[in-house]
Order: sequence, then C-alpha cells, then structure tokens
Amino acid sequence: MLFQVYGDTAVYQWIGWILVFCCLIGANELARRTKTGGVIAFLIVPAILTVYFITIYTAAAMGAEWALNNPTYVHMTSWFHYAKLYAATAGCIGFMALKYKWGSIGKSHWFKCFPFVIVAINILIAVVSDFESAIRGWGGTWISTEGVTLYGGWHNVFNGVAGILNIFCMTGWFGIYASKKKDDMLWPDMTWVFIVAYDLWNFCYTYNCLPTHSWYCGLALLLAPTVANFFWNKGGWIQNRAFTLAIWCMFAQVFPMFQDYSVFSTQSVNNPNVNLVVSLIALVANVLALGYILIRAKKQGINPWMQEVFKGTKDFEQAIARAA
Repeated sequence: MLFQVYGDTAVYQWIGWILVFCCLIGANELARRTKTGGVIAFLIVPAILTVYFITIYTAAAMGAEWALNNPTYVHMTSWFHYAKLYAATAGCIGFMALKYKWGSIGKSHWFKCFPFVIVAINILIAVVSDFESAIRGWGGTWISTEGVTLYGGWHNVFNGVAGILNIFCMTGWFGIYASKKKDDMLWPDMTWVFIVAYDLWNFCYTYNCLPTHSWYCGLALLLAPTVANFFWNKGGWIQNRAFTLAIWCMFAQVFPMFQDYSVFSTQSVNNPNVNLVVSLIALVANVLALGYILIRAKKQGINPWMQEVFKGTKDFEQAIARAA
C-alpha cells in the first residue's frame, strides 16, 4: 500500500478524503461560476489571511504565548507552504483577469502567456523542494522544519527532472480563451496528455516531500480538478487546478491539525523503495508525454509552444467549442 490506511482510524481517513474531495469540487464551482465568488475567494480571503499571518509572526517574535502556540506557527513553518499559497493565488487572480478581461492587461494578447508562466513557477517551486530533499538527505533521512522525516536520494532527482520536463509539456502558450458564459478561462491545448503527466509528477512530489499530507494534497487535491475537467468543465483544468490548490493551501495553513494530528491524519508508508518506483513512473510518463508532443509538432511542422499542437483531437475540439 502507498498509505497507512488501516486500523481503528481507517474509516475516518476515508471519510476525510471524501470530504476534502467533495468540498474542493464544491468550492471550485462557487469560485468559478460568479465574479463575486472569485473575488471573495482569491482577493478578500487571502488579504485577511495575510494580515493574520503577519500578526502571528510579529506576536511570536515578541514572545506572545498565544502566537508561539498557534497551530499555523508551530506546524506550517516551511517556506514551501507560503510560496505555494501565494503563487497559486496569483495564478487565480491572473486567470480571472483573462476570463473577465479586466483592464488593458486582461485584454492584451501578450498576457495570454501568463498561465504558462505561473504554472511553470509553481512547478519549479516543487522541483526545488525535491532537489532540496535530495541534497539534505542523500542516501539517508533528514528532518524538515515541521518535524517530518524525509528520505533523500535518486527518487527526488528523478521526479525533479520529471517536473522540468512537465514544464515543456505545456503547449500552445498563447491559446487562452474565455468561455461563452465567462465562467472559465480555457486552455484547450492542455489535454489529457499534459494532465496525466502533471498529476503523476505532482503526486510523486507530495509523496516524496509531504508524506504526512499526500493522502489529501496528493490524491484528493489532484483528482478534484481532473474529474471536473473530464466530466463537465472541458478545457478548464488549469483554472480548476489553481482554484482548488489555492483554496486547499488556505485551509491547510490555518487548520494544519486536520492533516497533522487528528483522526483524519494519514501517513504514507514513507519507504525510499516505494518512492523510487513512484518517481520512475512519473519520469517515464513525462518523457512519453513530451515525446508524443514533439512527434505531433514535427508532423504538423509547427512550434508546439507558440502554436496549438492538439487541434483536431477530441479533447481540444470539445474545449474550443466552449470558447467565446
């Protein structure tokens, strides 16, 4: 098994997983369907949380007992969590600017490459974290700032390389559209080829570097946007992903006890041999995805990053049919 889902708490772990999966899908729908929902979720709430975080750290520096014992201060100390939260939130705001055509920037052609840029940044944040783990714990273990035992080794290197390849699997950088209903930013060229490669890579990252959180942020969080894309929001995967990621990061940052020390807490088996197998699967998937993209581009005689390479495929045509 990949996770320690057995024993007296197994039923709570499965209930927790189902709740997270369903709540993320529901929260994504509320945020994407109306401008008000998006503004509240990705402008107002993050602003309030920023004040909250600054207050906690300022009070902790002054020795305030309540701040020193605050769950966010004690359990969510890694640079990665804050980098991911604000990078994902920046993506959500940029995506709303594109789909609602806010200001001159939302209407400009050059800004259509923003989704590629922000996704690449998010991927690189995780890649750096994987390489950090490799360096700190090569051939053994190291303890993160949050007290989690992590293994460092080739599995981190393989998955870091998979993440870099995954960046080049994003095609048609300027092929960004608003949906007819103005509820989605669409990237039609981001088909199942990229989505599957990304999901395998990102799951592996969480499995390598977030073994106490991967049950939720590696499975439920990845499946929620993927299910939405495949069944009712074709072409909107990247928006689904950014929205659910930002919402999850906000929740996890304020309520770390859900994952870290409750009946819902679920650990991976945290075995370097298992990590290695998962990392190799992610690497192979991304090599195959990039190879397929390059073959399609060569046959069409196009640049796969400046032009849309998946035109004519079922996924692309279903997504582009939704575009305004």
